Order: sequence, then structure tokens, then C-alpha cells
Amino acid sequence: MNQLRAHMKLLTAAGGVGRLAGLAGLGYRAAVPRRCGGRRVCLVTGVAALLAAGVPGACQSVALASSYSILNWTKQHPAASPLARWDAPMAYDAAAGNVILFGGEHGTGNVLRDTWVWNGTTWAKRAPATSPPALFDASTAYDAATGSVILFGGFGSKQHVLDGTWVWNGTTWAKQAPATSPPARAEAVMAYDAATGNVVLFGGSGAHGHFRDTWVWNGTTWAKRAPATSPPALAGAAMAYDAATRNVVLFGGLGGVTVNGTWTWDGATWAKQAPATSPPARAEAVMAYDAATGNVVLFGGAINLRDDQNGTWTWDGATWTRQAPATSPPARGGASMAYDRATGNVVLFGGIFESTVTVTPLGDTWTWGSG
Repeated sequence: MNQLRAHMKLLTAAGGVGRLAGLAGLGYRAAVPRRCGGRRVCLVTGVAALLAAGVPGACQSVALASSYSILNWTKQHPAASPLARWDAPMAYDAAAGNVILFGGEHGTGNVLRDTWVWNGTTWAKRAPATSPPALFDASTAYDAATGSVILFGGFGSKQHVLDGTWVWNGTTWAKQAPATSPPARAEAVMAYDAATGNVVLFGGSGAHGHFRDTWVWNGTTWAKRAPATSPPALAGAAMAYDAATRNVVLFGGLGGVTVNGTWTWDGATWAKQAPATSPPARAEAVMAYDAATGNVVLFGGAINLRDDQNGTWTWDGATWTRQAPATSPPARGGASMAYDRATGNVVLFGGIFESTVTVTPLGDTWTWGSG
């Protein structure tokens, strides 16, 4: 997290069932309405095929509740847990049925390279035969087309930017050798676009500034896209695939200053949205698609690169709504978050709280849901 807040040194140095009908193409037999008469419900009468949280449209079948769904954060107390850290890439591995977390930063100069999995109850450390180097601020997503987790870039232990593409198959990591690859970068955002069957990567920061390029991974190599419209050059934005609208959603980031723009990717180009309500400008927030509610969830982040937040916001395809959960994780930026399809909850781990006088790495685990 402090890398984002200090990375300017690099620069100076160098809506309804009808609108969701498209989900049938993702394997749904019934759509998930975001709202019904002001009440949040999850109406899924059947799922024809398993979609991963990386294809986050894979709702678990549930009965229609006649009462309000109470959404809240719950602090977990696992028997084992990773060391406190921030900026650790994390994704739901649908093939293995667990959440995977890699690396991150525990303190200045203390960059990690360990692999952990969350099974819905506790964390377990893995010992893969091969592993990426120690890194943080890399980008990751579950590639449902290949059944593997993709990791790209990041900052290395010497604070240099990386350009490696790695694949996790549930047991070990394997470095890829694509014919084409994005330039080295960290703080980029990545999501699996189920509508096109590709992993999408946008932006990030490199040795000479911020990027505003869009790349897609097809399981073998990277290809640069040339959209007619694009967000500005950004680092530390938040991004997730919205299965309800079949678009990738991007929010915020740092582009000289923190911004609060909302953008969507339809597989061909980007479109800037104009929601009636929006979170304040921020970077280093985390975002995941909550298949249980059909909303994108955004948490935390840093305003002005130091004012850490603990607000929870949801995107319904048209606007943002600030939630008021009874319990919430403490303010932080640089956390790790993913939707755990196996439990039907969003999982959040770690991050950093930074004030004018303290820097505190966090190692707590929270879940967002109605259970």
C-alpha cells in the first residue's frame, strides 16, 4: 500500500429479471434480480452449469425469502492465518473450490512469496514445487476458460516492476512464456470477462508512469486492445466482472490524484458511467462480484493516499449505494478480496491502515453476506 502512496517517486526518478436475461448464456436457468420492491433478494431457481467466482455468476441455489436479506460483515477466527500483509493478490479458484492468496508486503522491504488457501473456515499454507518470486501489488483472476488462476506483474522485493505471467493449477505455480506480453507493471487491475472468455487487464504503474492500456489473456498469450474510449491512466483502481450486466466494472484509482470515475468494459470498448451516487475518490479499494445478491461490492481504499476508509458500497449496474452494516472491518487500503462461491460469501483479508503517525499491516479475515 505504501508503494502506491510513494510511487510518485518512480515518476520523478524516471435493474430487473428482463435486463438480466443474458445470464442464461452463462449457464443460468433463472436470473438474479438486484432489487425487488426495495428488498434485497436472491432468486435463483436453478443453475445449469458451474461458473466460478472468477466468472462470478455462479450463484448457489437458494429459496426466495419473503423478508429482508440482512447483509453484514462477520469477523472470522480461523485456526491458522497468513502473516499480516497488504497488496497480496487473491482470487477464488473454482476448480479447487477455495480462495487462493499469494505474497504481499508485511513491511517495508519485507516482501512475501507464500501461497495460502481459504476453505471457508480456516487458512492453510501450501508448499508448491514452483512459485513466483516475492512480490506485491500483482494482478490476479480466475480464468474459467482454462480452470486456472492467472497472476501478472507486481512489485518485486527490490521495488522493481515485474512482467511475469504465472498460472496456479491448484497444486503448483508455472511460469508462462507468452509470445506477447504487457510491459512490466504493478497496481494494474484484472478480471475474467465471462462474456468473451478472456481475462482483461487494465492500467497500472511502471518505471515511467501510469498505464492506460487494455490487454486480454486468452489462455496462451496476451493481446493488446485498441478501444475507441478508455479510462485515463490509472494505478490502484478496483475492478470486477459484473455477471448481471455482462460487463467488467472499474472504479477509482490514482491518476496523479485519486479519482472516482466508474467505467464499464463490454468486450470491445470502455464506457464512462454517470451514476446518481458514487463513492468518494479513492485508490487501493477492493471489489468483487457478490453472486448471492447480484451486486458488485466495493470496500475500503485510501482517499488522498492516506485517509483510509471502511465504507461498503454496492453497484447495481446503474448506480452506487452505500451500505450501513451493523459490523464492519476497520478502515484500510490494500486489502485482498474475492467471492467464495463455495460458501456464498465475499472474503476479505488483511490490508494496511496508515495514518500520519502509524503504519499498521492487518491480518484479519472477514466475510460479507447474509449468513
